[in-house]
Amino acid sequence: MNTLFRALLALSLFNLIPTLTIAAEDGPEGLQTLEIGDKAPDFTLPGIDGRDYSLSDFAGPDILMVFFTSNHCPTSHAVEGRLQAMLEKIEREKRSFAFVAINPNHPEGMTPAELGFGKYTDSFEDMIPYAKEAGWTFPYLYDGDTQSTARAYGCLATPHVFIFDRHRTLQYKGRFDDSRIPDPASVKSPDALNALDALFAGEPVPVPVTKPHGCSTKWREKKAKVRVAQERFEKSASVVELDTLDAVGAAALRANGTDKYRMINLWATWCAPCVEEFPDLVSIQRQLGLRPFELITISLDEPKNEKRVQAFLERKYAGTPPKLKRIAVSEGRKSNNYLYTGSGQDELAAAIDPDWPGPLPHTVIVDPKGNIIYRHNGVIDREEAISVLIENLTPYWPSNPSS
Repeated sequence: MNTLFRALLALSLFNLIPTLTIAAEDGPEGLQTLEIGDKAPDFTLPGIDGRDYSLSDFAGPDILMVFFTSNHCPTSHAVEGRLQAMLEKIEREKRSFAFVAINPNHPEGMTPAELGFGKYTDSFEDMIPYAKEAGWTFPYLYDGDTQSTARAYGCLATPHVFIFDRHRTLQYKGRFDDSRIPDPASVKSPDALNALDALFAGEPVPVPVTKPHGCSTKWREKKAKVRVAQERFEKSASVVELDTLDAVGAAALRANGTDKYRMINLWATWCAPCVEEFPDLVSIQRQLGLRPFELITISLDEPKNEKRVQAFLERKYAGTPPKLKRIAVSEGRKSNNYLYTGSGQDELAAAIDPDWPGPLPHTVIVDPKGNIIYRHNGVIDREEAISVLIENLTPYWPSNPSS
């Protein structure tokens, strides 16, 4: 296990992953390093508009920026507003400039938790709605199948910027700027913009090399580590501790009072729609494993069927994640999976959601203050639920790394 992977794993346990500065030695075999003055490597890649693009398609303008980015990375999300402002400024000034964005990632090189800052994966199919929602009109190309372009350019992270002059020799490489959050006021060093301003003025780039920071490139070779992570998850999540609670306990869970968003699901083993939707609930918990979020399940099975409930949860890998288990214990609880022992459903409805119409399953999402921000009776729409959560959690790194 290399140093970077150990660091990521340790930090993820505490939900404190900062923006990382990526080093070339952490890349796969065949990863090259472009030096200032090197020629731009050629490529032929599919774009989301249905056509293939090569380097020659950008041959006319004096300056070319190759911008490696992704759908999933919070640092990429953070710079997108500033990137758009930069492109609009260049267009207003009628500069001789070309821009192309490339997604270098392969979905097989990613764990579910790495997708916790957005509702889209880094697949080619998901690039299309992602770019549409972002309002992108520039070419957005996919390199994930072979990742040969990322290797040729030495893409270490998303975002990673490469700027070439009229002869297509490299004049700048590195970060877009020095901030990982969306607030433009947080930028102290607009490195890519400084490089472009210098080149447009016919002057040397003041700082031609900076270190990229953000999310490491998701090389397909990482799929072996992803498999190990999956095995570790299955081993841990198949251990389920089932607690009991009454209406008073349910009301306390609904009131929340923590820093986490809570998805509370009312279900039963005898309820076919509940069984149908359960894998989606577990997958949401995994996807948001690095975020302040927890899934709470409350079974309405009869208390005498406790073993059947526990066996079902074990088969579905619904065990409380270790980090959340420690937090639950600190809050005086022992699990996030419960069996309701109250005598009536009315009391539970009053505690969780007075607007619950009665049938199972029923799901609510509450914010840290206990306000319901989402409710759904019946099988949830996973995409809809994730969208609500990402909107509230935001697709960015926290401004305070310890939050």
